[in-house]
Amino acid sequence: MYDIVVTTAFGIESVTSRELKNLGFEDLKVENGKITLKGNDEDIARLNIFLRTGDRVYIKLKEFTALSFEDLFQGTLSINFGDFLPENAKMHVIGKSIKSKLFSVSDCQAIVKKAVVESMKKKYKKTWFSEDGPTYKIEVALLKDVATISLDTSGIGLHKRGYRIEAGEAPLKETLAAAMVLLSRWKSDRLLIDPFCGSGTILIEAALIGKNIAPGMNRSFDAENWCHIDKKVWDLMRERARSEINNEQFKILGQDIDGRVLKTARENIKRAGVEDFVFVQKLPMEKLSTKKKNGVIICNPPYGERIGQIREVEKLYKRMGEVFQNLEGWSYFILTSHLEFERLFGRKADKNRKLYNGKILCYLYQYFSQ
Repeated sequence: MYDIVVTTAFGIESVTSRELKNLGFEDLKVENGKITLKGNDEDIARLNIFLRTGDRVYIKLKEFTALSFEDLFQGTLSINFGDFLPENAKMHVIGKSIKSKLFSVSDCQAIVKKAVVESMKKKYKKTWFSEDGPTYKIEVALLKDVATISLDTSGIGLHKRGYRIEAGEAPLKETLAAAMVLLSRWKSDRLLIDPFCGSGTILIEAALIGKNIAPGMNRSFDAENWCHIDKKVWDLMRERARSEINNEQFKILGQDIDGRVLKTARENIKRAGVEDFVFVQKLPMEKLSTKKKNGVIICNPPYGERIGQIREVEKLYKRMGEVFQNLEGWSYFILTSHLEFERLFGRKADKNRKLYNGKILCYLYQYFSQ
């Protein structure tokens, strides 16, 4: 059994926690930006393949106080890296330091790499390693003088599902888009529309949720090449993921005024395998109209981050309020960094949640059907 750490974007820890519980995990320790749990090889594969809102899946090897570089070296050296790494492992050390005496990340990385090599020398009884085998990304994270040494099992972040080759100007991460859909509690018997769909990320993530398609089913992970995890574990987990896809039929609609980005959206939708459920068209938000009742709007409209755009965006938010109020019984979930959104939209949100779109502090304004 491992100590497993699932990292998340700030603000969606509770969404990821709910996902983990639905996957059968218990005894979760939830902190800012991460959730710790116990699991085995099968769980490593399951988390990487099935998690929609997690950023990465780590195996935590050790946690210890490090007030000096010697503390960091000795703490890392005490880990038996030979239990995890083959002798030809490519040892890639990454690091971060927050409010710690050891603030030089590059020095910390160099010291951890040196300690890992020394640990490997004990196991393999040799002084030089070729490092031409599978990649093992080792992370040293320092927070308030506590060092955590972990192995990154994911490799590329979990937001990379494999369907998005290109994105619009301000791409929304797939993990955040999935979190927005899960927060909306949307079900496939309700019509979902994104009137600012861009490259289609919200639409695709909603379709994957509606069909119960595991987001990591069609991509690879670093830990698949590790010698101490049987490759069959990954094959069986993908087989299980395929068997759990449902037969639901539904329609998700997107619109945007940019025909170029819609071309990208159509390509992404096709690569994701949800073209039978997601449909996009070139149409401004003002033309949004439907006789369907009790639907859901989930969107990430422009924020007006660039000079000269703010007035246009404020006019857009006012118009959104006018257009959306004509939809009977609909719910809206709108992500923006504009602090005056509710005033411009003309209605106070029933609920709002602080989220980060990349490094931009935003709020998800949630309006429930009336």
